[in-house]
Amino acid sequence: MPNCLVIMAGGIGTRFWPISRSNYPKQFHDVLGVGKTMLQQTAERFEGIVAPENIYVVTSEEFAGIVQEQLPFLSPDQILKEPQRKNTAPCIAYAAYKISKKHPKAKLIVAPADHVILKEEAFKARVKEALEAAKEPVLVTLGIVPTRPDTGYGYIQYQESAETAKTVKTFTEKPNVELAQAFLESGDYVWNAGLFVFAIPTFKNELTKHLSRLAEQFEEGRAFYYTEEEPEFIRKVYAVCKSISMDNGVMEKAREVKVILADIGWSDLGTWKSLHEINEKDELQNAVDAQVMLYETTDCIIKAPKDKLVVIHGLSNYIVAEHGNVLMICPKDQEQQVKQFVEDATKLDPNFS
Repeated sequence: MPNCLVIMAGGIGTRFWPISRSNYPKQFHDVLGVGKTMLQQTAERFEGIVAPENIYVVTSEEFAGIVQEQLPFLSPDQILKEPQRKNTAPCIAYAAYKISKKHPKAKLIVAPADHVILKEEAFKARVKEALEAAKEPVLVTLGIVPTRPDTGYGYIQYQESAETAKTVKTFTEKPNVELAQAFLESGDYVWNAGLFVFAIPTFKNELTKHLSRLAEQFEEGRAFYYTEEEPEFIRKVYAVCKSISMDNGVMEKAREVKVILADIGWSDLGTWKSLHEINEKDELQNAVDAQVMLYETTDCIIKAPKDKLVVIHGLSNYIVAEHGNVLMICPKDQEQQVKQFVEDATKLDPNFS
């Protein structure tokens, strides 16, 4: 049975506004300025591990055309269109049950479309280890050794052993700073990278145990997958199915979960500050993807169209981002306000969102 890849590409990425918009989110942009979008980089990352015909992208109905344009090798059957956003458990269930019609015992790798991996070869090695470890009835995830007490990530506690795939003890979603500090000091916690590897029968069994109605709903579609009736069936399921994450619904409850520690240069690229951290910077710690003239400017991230000259004097620790019809200038340590900016701008004019 083949290895199959499921790329989750349906999110909006509000915290990356104004680059990430409701009609063209960050996964479809060349956020790093490398000539490829995040979606394209994600698909290429699995070259040699998953054949192109076994790559599936789950996305919102409105983004299907963008996915096809950016990954033209995909057939229409490889682009799974969600009529509503119902979090990651239904997203993964849709893909797993559809793929199982063709490959009932395939191993699935589930990956977000908007994560950065700087150490590609190390990443491939860890994924191959995860595929090896994902024997029934084991679910496998990757864990990133934390470098700071970050409250924006989920944490996985593992049991220390000589084995590559270590037994998971607990999952904790986005702790407060005191708890995150304690996790960092304990040495047996890693960040949850949101990448899962499992055999389809394992996932189906766990979904049936912990989210039985969801399992029944997607199992009922077996006759419709890969047919013209699939979209209508999926619309009906998504109208009534539960909205819940893979972590909350399955991973936290399953007994046979393993984690592989991964030093892969990972970032979930959730915020402007995280982009500043991973980008190359000049001698004054400015990360620049724009045509600029900078004077007495330090520790800033600047991203703007190359056909405009950006002149900045006297800024320190700021985000300067322009895309389309919006220019945003905001202190880096106030970036949590971006969601509010989006909300307010949408009230002014939906075209700003």
